[in-house]
Amino acid sequence: MTTNDQHYINLVLDGDANAFTSLVNRYKNMVFTLTLRMLKNREEAEEVAQDTFIKMYKSLNKFKGDSKFSTWVYRIAYNTSLDRLKKNKKYINNVAIDEYTEQHIKTLGNALDIIENKEKQQAIQRCISLLSADDSFLLTLYYFEEQTLEEISVAMGLTPNNVKVKLFRSRKRLAKILQNQLEPEIIEQYE
Repeated sequence: MTTNDQHYINLVLDGDANAFTSLVNRYKNMVFTLTLRMLKNREEAEEVAQDTFIKMYKSLNKFKGDSKFSTWVYRIAYNTSLDRLKKNKKYINNVAIDEYTEQHIKTLGNALDIIENKEKQQAIQRCISLLSADDSFLLTLYYFEEQTLEEISVAMGLTPNNVKVKLFRSRKRLAKILQNQLEPEIIEQYE
């Protein structure tokens, strides 16, 4: 946790509700990304992200500082997403995971590189969206948020060894999906 987080936490606990806005602004993008990865539906993810921040605000006084503040926030997002999944009892797979903003392109060579990288990122995002909610969440924390195994274990309520095993299995499932999804595309290009 950064001292900056603690500063805003203290302000909120002292009654300054406006200070909570700074915490929301700091974590809103990642909370939304994580909820979207689990729920695979934009509207559901937006609602769950809002619920996450409401729960965070109401239980801010329970944050003990045993883990990083971000890990605590991700844990709330994870549990809130799980609750929504249980409530819905289905996975909704009809929305793209990420939307990329248009970038200014200065040269054709640069444009081709950017397009190629975007296509790779979109292919990986598409494949991650085909994984289970837990696998998507785990891979997002580990690779995109660069959380440690210890931090992920706290966020997901698992032991670090369980996280290692789940991470290994998630990677294998992702590799299989990548192979199945990308091989047909490569074959089509050369036919």
